[in-house]
Amino acid sequence: MSLHPRRRAAAIQWPTALWLTVVWVLLWGDLSVANVLAGLVIAVAVTVLLPLPPIASGGRLRPLGLVRLIAYFARDLVVASVQVGAAAFRRRAPVSAVIGVRLRSSSDLYLTLTAELCSLVPGSIVVEAHRLTSTLYLHVLDVDTAGGVEAARTSVLDQEERVLRAIASNAQLEAAGLGPGRGFGAGGADPGADPGADRPKGVTG
Repeated sequence: MSLHPRRRAAAIQWPTALWLTVVWVLLWGDLSVANVLAGLVIAVAVTVLLPLPPIASGGRLRPLGLVRLIAYFARDLVVASVQVGAAAFRRRAPVSAVIGVRLRSSSDLYLTLTAELCSLVPGSIVVEAHRLTSTLYLHVLDVDTAGGVEAARTSVLDQEERVLRAIASNAQLEAAGLGPGRGFGAGGADPGADPGADRPKGVTG
């Protein structure tokens, strides 16, 4: 392994470059050799010219947890897409709300990943992330379809739990109250203080 600072920085940015390449192909909607190569060239140029600082997650990749995370995310995409599509044909207006959810982990990395995954699912979008309290504020398009405010909040906590069980270390899981002895999906319980603390004005729940 090279100790040259620039070479080490370039090596650290390869995962980011590959992720940007995937995003490029998805945005164009054309899986071709030329499109992949173009995306890779642009991604490498971006990471070299505008390198991001390395993030020390201290986590641990868990293959089974990662498969579970991807499978549940794919399922949520399909189910939410059908629900949002059906809501467009209903005569009644959807009952929307902004909910506050305090996450278990205080890591910026897991906060960001959870927020991104929640925003990518149709029907919900993160409007604010409060780093100091590890709280996400989400706009839910149709609370009734989501099963109510508490059900919507539980789904966010379950999403965070899947993220943690996919890439967090044992120590991070213990700190989040998700040790080996605790069952998966028990994220409905409030992990700490009231999620509504420090919430913006007008937040539900």
